[in-house]
Amino acid sequence: MTSAAPFACAPLLKIIARGAKGARALDADETRTLFDAILAERVAPAELGGVLIAYRIKGETPVELRAMLDAAHATFTPLIAPADAPPPVLLPSYNGARKQPNLTPLLALLLAREGIPVLVHGQHHSGANRVGSQAIFAALGHAACQSADEAEAALRTRRVAYLPIAALSPALERLLEMRAALGVRNSGHTVVKLLQPFAGPALRLVNYTHPEYRETLSEMFAVAANSPAPGVLLARGTEGEPVADARRQAAIDGFSDGTYQLWQAAEEGATGTPPMLPAADATATARWIEAVLAGNIAVPAPIARQVEVIRQALGRVSRSMPCGSPATR
Repeated sequence: MTSAAPFACAPLLKIIARGAKGARALDADETRTLFDAILAERVAPAELGGVLIAYRIKGETPVELRAMLDAAHATFTPLIAPADAPPPVLLPSYNGARKQPNLTPLLALLLAREGIPVLVHGQHHSGANRVGSQAIFAALGHAACQSADEAEAALRTRRVAYLPIAALSPALERLLEMRAALGVRNSGHTVVKLLQPFAGPALRLVNYTHPEYRETLSEMFAVAANSPAPGVLLARGTEGEPVADARRQAAIDGFSDGTYQLWQAAEEGATGTPPMLPAADATATARWIEAVLAGNIAVPAPIARQVEVIRQALGRVSRSMPCGSPATR
């Protein structure tokens, strides 16, 4: 706890902690005030645990999520994107791989070699028995940035940067670390996937696991102020990662200034012949990604399609190249 005056949560807990059926939502001002206090370490541990578990049971409304996001954005100074490039793409990478390889670094590097700046942000760990993007980037020779300044420099020179959330916002890192004490994820794990840390426009890739979050997020992004151009691409996550599932084509929804567009319909079953994928291991995944980038292994079709959707969402002309061609390998 800091020396700032403690924040009493009891009046708000009476609203949000009455169970899934009895709880009510806070308004935007109440939510913002509460999460400003949480991120400033003004909430006592017992009350903080109560708030986070209450939201775990109740769920967040679009209004509450936007207010939480505003509080999160206030904890850091916005980044400056490269001036000589398209708007950056944001890949939140907080889950890592357990059963499948984590191919978020592949998506980032495919975009970066197209000249599109890509900021991957996440945690230095992704939970037990999971392989996070930071370890894979390290095996690829891309060390994690230790500050916002380093991330900005990497985006200018290499068009790709991995920035741990602890380096961007220690306050958000502390909130995510509450998982160790509570045993479950909290609202912070949803909010970090919604971050737009740049001072100017950026394209966010937002993923969800549970179908009810698709409904909540779609309602949120249907408000123009919550999806400023170039907007948001919303899709089901691959074990919680923003990269497309290499084995099957999932739907990709888009929102830009509140306008909805279906960029890609879901396809049933596997996409063609399932690709030979590496083991869910940082070194094995890194070597496989290098082989893809060298053109020795074709880009899995759903990831190639995801790259093309991102290009189109940014307003860049489609090359209409087939999967596995030199332009997409």
